[in-house]
Amino acid sequence: MNATPPIDRETLLASYAWPDRERARVRMNFVASIDGSATLEGRSGGLGDENDRRAMQAMRTLADVVLVGAGTVRAEGYGGLAVSEADAAWRVSRGRPEQPRVAVVSSRLDLDARHPFFEAAVRRPLVVTHAAAPEARRRALAAVADVLVCGEEAVDPAAMLRALARESLGEVLCEGGPHLFGSLLDADLVDEVCLSLSPTLVGGDGGRIARGARESVHRMRLVHALPAGDLVLLRYARA
Repeated sequence: MNATPPIDRETLLASYAWPDRERARVRMNFVASIDGSATLEGRSGGLGDENDRRAMQAMRTLADVVLVGAGTVRAEGYGGLAVSEADAAWRVSRGRPEQPRVAVVSSRLDLDARHPFFEAAVRRPLVVTHAAAPEARRRALAAVADVLVCGEEAVDPAAMLRALARESLGEVLCEGGPHLFGSLLDADLVDEVCLSLSPTLVGGDGGRIARGARESVHRMRLVHALPAGDLVLLRYARA
């Protein structure tokens, strides 16, 4: 049986479009193997393919801000994140800035201000932290990013989303990592989960897409299951 052909950009933009833009919300985007691993050799990128990357670009085009954890920035890069020229024009035609903003969540602020995340950024990045984070590191990062203090001893996910909304960044695309997903899940702030099911079996001891959250049930409903080559693009929303 032959694999289905790649999905075109217009279909992806329509498939991942929000029903409205009247409220803040959080969309998670992850890739995982058939046997449940979120990483291959310590990175998620090895599990995806061109179809997964096409879907990710569509979701970035639709987002106000791409949110990632500090560990994901270090593991996956994220220097100079930008949508294509065609997608930037699509955004402008709908009254949005050319590029989404990018925000990194960090409690310890163990990020180098010279990292490509900051130096290659196409729009000024954001750093989300808390009041107890090291003051010297906060000052250093404030030179290259807008720093949002959300919480006293730890990052408060609800306060973070309120702070992003005040920056007109209500539609949040969160690309990990698993501990950030876990904190949003614990706070019951996950509106959608988009999962690229990779046609791979990897074994090993790779983690799940969400980690650190207490056990609880969050019912979701299937919005779509799109075959794309041998990969399947799954979209779930709050039930």
